[in-house]
Amino acid sequence: MLGKVLTGIKRFVLWDYDRATWQYDVMVGLILAFVLLTPRSWFNDQPRIPGASRIAMLQAHDPNGHWYWIDEELLSNVPEAQRLAKASEMLRARAGEQRPVVRLESMVDSEAEVKGYIAFTRP
Repeated sequence: MLGKVLTGIKRFVLWDYDRATWQYDVMVGLILAFVLLTPRSWFNDQPRIPGASRIAMLQAHDPNGHWYWIDEELLSNVPEAQRLAKASEMLRARAGEQRPVVRLESMVDSEAEVKGYIAFTRP
């Protein structure tokens, strides 16, 4: 009896059933159920920020706060003294981030042109 069970498990793991058999159909059904019914939280999948393709969350679940990428065009006309407040306002409006931005670092390319900013929020 144990030998039959082990053989069945071995065949299941190695996918050793022909198409159109009931065993094959059960395995396909189990895979589909797993893909369609598994909660998003099991994979730490983050929801997309609606309508904010120029803002992206770079790091989540960090006890030191979140990191966001902000496209350069969004802050290009904002005076440097007001960028932290403007970045906090944009993240609140577009990403639902309630914590204020405490640091903003500009990211430059090899020609020293600003390509965007990394915004760090308070924990």
